[in-house]
Amino acid sequence: MERELKVSAIKNGTVIDRIPSQALFKVINILGLHSCENQITFGMNLDSKELGDKAIIKVTDKSFTVDEVNRIALVAPLAKLNVIRNYEVVEKRPVTAPDKVENILKCINPKCVTNHENIPTRFVKVSSQPLEMQCCYCEKHIDQEHFEIKQ
Repeated sequence: MERELKVSAIKNGTVIDRIPSQALFKVINILGLHSCENQITFGMNLDSKELGDKAIIKVTDKSFTVDEVNRIALVAPLAKLNVIRNYEVVEKRPVTAPDKVENILKCINPKCVTNHENIPTRFVKVSSQPLEMQCCYCEKHIDQEHFEIKQ
C-alpha cells in the first residue's frame, strides 16, 4: 500500500483532525487563526474512511486552551487534537462539547436579553447527538447547524 503525504508534517504543534470539510473555515474563524503569527497549514476535502471527506489544520508551536477546544467542539464535535513533538504524535484526544459555555455562542432569539444588553451569554448542553444547547436566559434551544459564534 502506497502512502502519500498530502499536507506536510510539522515538527512541534497541534493538528486538528477530522474536521468536516464544510466546517473548516468556521474553525479557522472561531480560533482567530487569520491573525495567528504561527505557521498554519490546512487541507480540505481530504479522503476519510469515517467522514467521507475531511479537513485538517496544522498549527506549529501552538497548544490550544480549554476555551479554544470548546469552540472547536461546538462546530466540529467529531474533531480530534493531535499534539506533535519532534515530528511524533505524543497525544491524541477527541474534542468534547462542554456541558456549559459562557460568552461563546450568540442566542438566535431576537428577543433574548443578551441581544439587547451587555451581558455574557450562557448556554447549557441539552443533547450531545445531535449537539443542542439551551440559552440560560430565554431557554431557546439551538442546534449545531444554527450556532452563531460570538466574535
